[in-house]
Amino acid sequence: MCVIDRSFVKEPIASTGFAVLSCISGIYNSFLFYYLLSPTFDSYANDGDNAKGVAYPAINDQKFYKGIVPLPPLAEQKRIVAKIDELLRKVEEYGKAQEILDKLNEELPNRLRKSILQEAIQGKLVPQDPADEPASVLLEHIKEEKLRLVKEGKLKKKDVVDSVIFKGDDNRYYEQIDGEVVDITEDIPFDVPDRWSWCRLKSICTIFTGATFKKENASTNKQGIRILRGGNILPFEIIFKEDDIFLPCDFVKKNILLQKNDIVTPAVTSLENIGKMAHVKNDLPNVTVGGFVFVLRLYYPNDWLSRYLLALMSSPTIIEYMKSITNKSGQAFYNIGKERLATTLLPIPPLSEQQRIVNQIEKIFNEIKGN
Repeated sequence: MCVIDRSFVKEPIASTGFAVLSCISGIYNSFLFYYLLSPTFDSYANDGDNAKGVAYPAINDQKFYKGIVPLPPLAEQKRIVAKIDELLRKVEEYGKAQEILDKLNEELPNRLRKSILQEAIQGKLVPQDPADEPASVLLEHIKEEKLRLVKEGKLKKKDVVDSVIFKGDDNRYYEQIDGEVVDITEDIPFDVPDRWSWCRLKSICTIFTGATFKKENASTNKQGIRILRGGNILPFEIIFKEDDIFLPCDFVKKNILLQKNDIVTPAVTSLENIGKMAHVKNDLPNVTVGGFVFVLRLYYPNDWLSRYLLALMSSPTIIEYMKSITNKSGQAFYNIGKERLATTLLPIPPLSEQQRIVNQIEKIFNEIKGN
């Protein structure tokens, strides 16, 4: 239903499916228009006795024209229309405000989570304890573990070449690798508390992708090794799906089967999904990832370090860095470079503080979810 402005239409016409009303003197057309839209007339017009047709129900035109219209004086009709126009504008404004509020309520939990993670990795979420063993001690334990793995032939000697990042007397940050010292102050995104340390991702974990295979070797028969793809990884959660693919056991190397405290994230994904991270809570001897998914595996397996690393890698700072090192692949997908990902700078708190941070994050996240 509408009012036609004749100033824009010279000779308006309507098909037989429309009723055209032209007001006589003393009736304001906009008043009649609003009345015909009112619940009173709608109830009358759509009464079972007044409607006809099945597939396309229509108003009985004979009864339509016999409808009774309450008619105030012309001047009052115009005041009524003016008031309705005013209120409808307010309703539209309220509607837009409600849309903004609904969008904000929808986005708020995610914004809160990002804010909490950012506060956590900057040492602002929980108080520091002077009695905590410094993070540098933890990094030394990790280096010792890597040397042990080299002796056992489980790690190549080149992977033990660590960098040491420190803050000089001039308050600038430096990185020492094989005796060479480089100023990296411009690469450090923020300062951290005194007992914290900075390190590269490759200093604390190895990064690898999963199984590659030919289409004819895969099946959905739920037999063999389940292969997780990007769609199986949600923020902080791994899900199994009905259409997951499986490979025969002898097609998958044992060392890429998922282990407790592994972290998985897509290596090729859409821009908005960069940084989806999930933590493997228990060994999964019949599960691995596909060739387009990264596994981050700690050299020094520790529940708290792994859970802190999950929060750290899910934080806005790290996600923005990951976006900066991607290469576009086709129209919709982005590749994250493994070598550049390995150089990600990480703020590492003392292990005891990691536990406090993780506990606080999980507590707040549960409250946000309403658990």
